[in-house]
Amino acid sequence: MESESTVTTCYRHPKVESYVRCTRCERFICPDCMREAAVGHQCPECVREGARSVRQARTVVGGRVSAVPLVTYALIGLNVLAYAAELVDENVLNRFDMLGTVPRGYLPEGVAHGEWYRLLTGAFLHLPPTQGTFGILHIVMNMVSLWNLGRVVEAQLGRVRYLALYLLSALGGSVLVLLIAPTTPTVGASGAIFGVGAAYYVLARRLGADMGQVNRFMAGLLLWLVISAGLTSWQGHLGGLLAGGVVTLAYAYAPRDARRPWIQAGVCAVLLVVLVVCVWAKVNALT
Repeated sequence: MESESTVTTCYRHPKVESYVRCTRCERFICPDCMREAAVGHQCPECVREGARSVRQARTVVGGRVSAVPLVTYALIGLNVLAYAAELVDENVLNRFDMLGTVPRGYLPEGVAHGEWYRLLTGAFLHLPPTQGTFGILHIVMNMVSLWNLGRVVEAQLGRVRYLALYLLSALGGSVLVLLIAPTTPTVGASGAIFGVGAAYYVLARRLGADMGQVNRFMAGLLLWLVISAGLTSWQGHLGGLLAGGVVTLAYAYAPRDARRPWIQAGVCAVLLVVLVVCVWAKVNALT
């Protein structure tokens, strides 16, 4: 005569009776451990293992696909916070704007005198309201442009590549200002945004998009570059445009194999070195 059937329990909760097996590892699991699967149920460990083995979707340039443009939101937030800091303390503008060299007070200030941080901090500052209506429009126009362009480009590049593009474009704009107009204080995210605009154009061509609207956008961008020559820092705009174009060309046309991330990172690193060398050479010439 056969003995009574052995009572089976959940492998994660030994005190809970269970008669359902994980369809993957065939261990018994209780209702709290059951996870819906295509067929039957799986245990939490098998679900996690399966998630690791699933290949994550990638953008056309190899970045991770993300539904939320988190970097764009963060960059807009940083610009707004910097603007708020300017409203609280007027000295913030003079302390962190992009400046090559100029005597202020008793001692000269600027990148040429060790303040290299100005190459990036100036790209997060904007003209305050005390400098006329354009002071308010300055940050509003830049943030609206970043909102519209940034979300599209970040979705196509992925967060890491997009952030690298933005920072290198901002740096490229500041470096050209340093090389051509070192005694002119400049502020604004325009250089970085022009770099994002260049990325939008390059990616549209890479993806085979309808270039009619894209060409009109690029023509408007270049027209603003010319018109704004007497109103804003055309050097910062042009420097950001060129840096953004170089970075995105590397992103978009690197071979789609194991070498791609190394080539993309290598081009970014080379561009960074070139910009640093330009700054170093100009600083030595100014001091």
